[in-house]
Amino acid sequence: MAHFRDPGPIEFDAVIQRSTVAGSASFVQFPHSVPETFGASGRIPVRAAFDGIGYRGSLVTYSDGHLLLVRSDVQTEIGKTTGDTVRVSLTLDTSERVVELADDVSAALTAGGAEDAFRALSYSRQREYALWIASAKRQATREARINRTLQRLAEGRANQKPG
Repeated sequence: MAHFRDPGPIEFDAVIQRSTVAGSASFVQFPHSVPETFGASGRIPVRAAFDGIGYRGSLVTYSDGHLLLVRSDVQTEIGKTTGDTVRVSLTLDTSERVVELADDVSAALTAGGAEDAFRALSYSRQREYALWIASAKRQATREARINRTLQRLAEGRANQKPG
């Protein structure tokens, strides 16, 4: 993990925004300079709360600042949407990020000798694969996705988005 300066708890009010680009996610703009606040730039792992509802995510670079995504399930839980003001609390997340895998996925990675290659992927990419596999409606589809993941890992192509 990169080294960040821990500024302690940060709180601010922000308006939930959304780009006009189709398929875009909702977000809040971080109102401070990330390099000055955290001693680094780029992606900053944080534990956040929107009106008290917890979320584990990252501040990500956007244009000339940073933003924090506001997942739709969090918006539903707090009863707010684009244009509404939300109270944001966040702290630097220094804990290791580990994607929990279903038993069959873990067993397949181990049997295929691909567990180390999978764990070498970024947390976000591991999570994408785990969610992609878990979203299969039929067992045959799930097995095919597990096999495709193993194949991509073996070929060194697992950094591509699953699907």
